[in-house]
Amino acid sequence: MAGKRSAGIMLFRTTDGATEVLIAHMGGPLWSRKDAGAWSIPKGEYTDEETPEAAARREFQEELGLPVPDGELIDLGWIKQSSGKIVTVWALAGDLDPAQVVPGTFRMEWPRGSGVRREFPEIDRVAWFDCDTARRKLVRAQAALIDALVTRVGASATGTTRRPDAT
Repeated sequence: MAGKRSAGIMLFRTTDGATEVLIAHMGGPLWSRKDAGAWSIPKGEYTDEETPEAAARREFQEELGLPVPDGELIDLGWIKQSSGKIVTVWALAGDLDPAQVVPGTFRMEWPRGSGVRREFPEIDRVAWFDCDTARRKLVRAQAALIDALVTRVGASATGTTRRPDAT
């Protein structure tokens, strides 16, 4: 049996000469008080019945509640997270307003052991960050995807982010 696989799209743009990436803070009670290492590229799991690219497009829409912007996907390759999950990611030049995001939800027992199932947003906020800031905020293994973006598109890795962290 194959391990879990996810696919996602990392939106990027250039603002004032610096490349920024759109990342999402993971939702739910387990992540609510964390910042560094608690952000992710919008992504999700898929099975053999779906191509990784199709899954990446579907998950972008499900997690952000917005369609994938038009444009050419740039293959950034894959990384293996500490859980063993393989994550395949594409970059896409584009823009969107984080205030327009309407995240999907999931259900889980909370508090643990209570028998009560509650609904939480898959992501609780989305923001644009320069590449250096995004590296610090992303789940550790996903930081390598920022390096892949910089290599593939010649992105500027540093700069000032216009949109401050909403935390």
